[in-house]
Amino acid sequence: MLLALLLAMRCSAATWNDFVSSVHAVETGGRLGPILGDHGRSLGPLQISRAYWHDSGVGGKYENVADLQFATKTMRAYLLRYASHALNSGDWETCARVHNGGPRGMQKNETLPYWNKIKKHLTTARHSDNLIP
Repeated sequence: MLLALLLAMRCSAATWNDFVSSVHAVETGGRLGPILGDHGRSLGPLQISRAYWHDSGVGGKYENVADLQFATKTMRAYLLRYASHALNSGDWETCARVHNGGPRGMQKNETLPYWNKIKKHLTTARHSDNLIP
């Protein structure tokens, strides 16, 4: 019980940069560049699909999500659209599950394992607030 409380406190103290670093680590092991995933349906260090990029409204070209800064901007815009309260309050579980499962990701049981991977990174890794713009 105490361990669960401590882990929850660590996750809630995590920053946006911690969250982005965790997503990056889980999605691509921290690799950079035009990484294809999901059988070619996702691209870049944060594994963003064309539909996700389009829904984010950031503009530019889809291929730009291969760049970590652009992918981060895309993820932030997507989360502002579909989970703004969670993003603004640091509810990283909702943010992770929406990133992984779409606008209704929080309602999908299949996004729980993804959240558990993100949570593990948030609670064990030491991230620098200067890594992600």
